[in-house]
Amino acid sequence: MNIFEKKNRILLRELIKTDFKLRYQGSAIGYLWSILKPIMLFIVMYLVFVKFLKFGSAVPHFAVALLLGITVWNFFAESTMVGMQAIVNRGDLLRKINFSKVIIVLSVVANAFINLLISTVVVIIFSLINGVHMSWNVIFVLPLLFELLLFTIGIVLLLSTAYVYFRDLSPVWEVAMQAGMYATPIIYPITEVALRGGYLGQIIADLMMLNPMAQIIQDLRYILTFSNNTNPTVWQMIHHPFYLVVPYILPFFIFAFGSWVFNRNANKFAEVI
Repeated sequence: MNIFEKKNRILLRELIKTDFKLRYQGSAIGYLWSILKPIMLFIVMYLVFVKFLKFGSAVPHFAVALLLGITVWNFFAESTMVGMQAIVNRGDLLRKINFSKVIIVLSVVANAFINLLISTVVVIIFSLINGVHMSWNVIFVLPLLFELLLFTIGIVLLLSTAYVYFRDLSPVWEVAMQAGMYATPIIYPITEVALRGGYLGQIIADLMMLNPMAQIIQDLRYILTFSNNTNPTVWQMIHHPFYLVVPYILPFFIFAFGSWVFNRNANKFAEVI
């Protein structure tokens, strides 16, 4: 079914509006939590890892890089954790209305993306306060956000399909996300891995950069903080052309594969749930 049909567009819009309104319903400060949550998490990690453990002490504007990494990772974590259960949680809707099931997944990711955009404004303001000077190449944030969206939607399509059949996936993915956060250079510079591990550390650092999330975060940091020597991007670390394009191609492959798996099973969702 074409998701661009009028009724699907209307349903998508209404799901986004409803989910966004219900997100902080009943809380005292409401939508302000979209800004406060990443800031509070940033403060904790900044005090523990930067001030106490001295991670990133040699990296210019590492506090900005840390906040940016947390913001991007929170979007991915929120999209995948909520999106994984979205089809099952909307089981009553699936049995009542005939519509493109991917709308449910897109509404979850869209809500998380709204939070990401709000948090990104906070990151930019924090960057300017910390003396970061931005130039015209900030426009390259847009294709990186598109890559992030593509990768996230692909993962959520796979997870939401699998969760219909395997409800034990939720705690497993929660552990995987925790491990993934520490395996991605968010709270520490990727150069720390290379320097402390010698030759083996350099290999491990290169392999870590094949992860699209690491590549996206490092590219965004390069654009917004210019700490390219101490917080390098994938093209500065990996010089083999084949391996260099891997993290940029993977999101497209995962999106295509996730769409294929989701569409093959979409008609069975109402029956299984």
